[in-house]
Amino acid sequence: MFLGRFDHSVDTKGRLALPARYRDQLSDGVVVTRGFDACLLVYPMAEWLPLAKRVSELSIGDPDVRALRRLLFADAADLELDKQGRILIPSGLRDYAGLDRDAVVTGMHTFIEIWSPEQWLSERSALDRDGQAVAERLAELI
Repeated sequence: MFLGRFDHSVDTKGRLALPARYRDQLSDGVVVTRGFDACLLVYPMAEWLPLAKRVSELSIGDPDVRALRRLLFADAADLELDKQGRILIPSGLRDYAGLDRDAVVTGMHTFIEIWSPEQWLSERSALDRDGQAVAERLAELI
């Protein structure tokens, strides 16, 4: 389970150390892909494979399905953690998420998000402003 928020650095080669408490769950490798909100999504292989299967089973006749497949698969990277628990984020994904020297790593229970500090601050501000309304709309889920 991935919980919490962590501030980390991205080195000049594009490597990001993932939080130590996450690493055991990522030992079989990860898939990093574009997120829906200008962030990156990091899935452990055990979570990625069922998700990829569900998406692949959707009809490509639906334009929204084709868009989702492109979003998730076109820029995805299958990565291994190095001995220091780092992943090498491809430059295209770093550019998409606006990652330069710093990153915010957030646990989302079954996956991880990676944000630029600026985008995370914007997202947090929106959550602070709109969180109650969101909770009210989704009250039956909580």
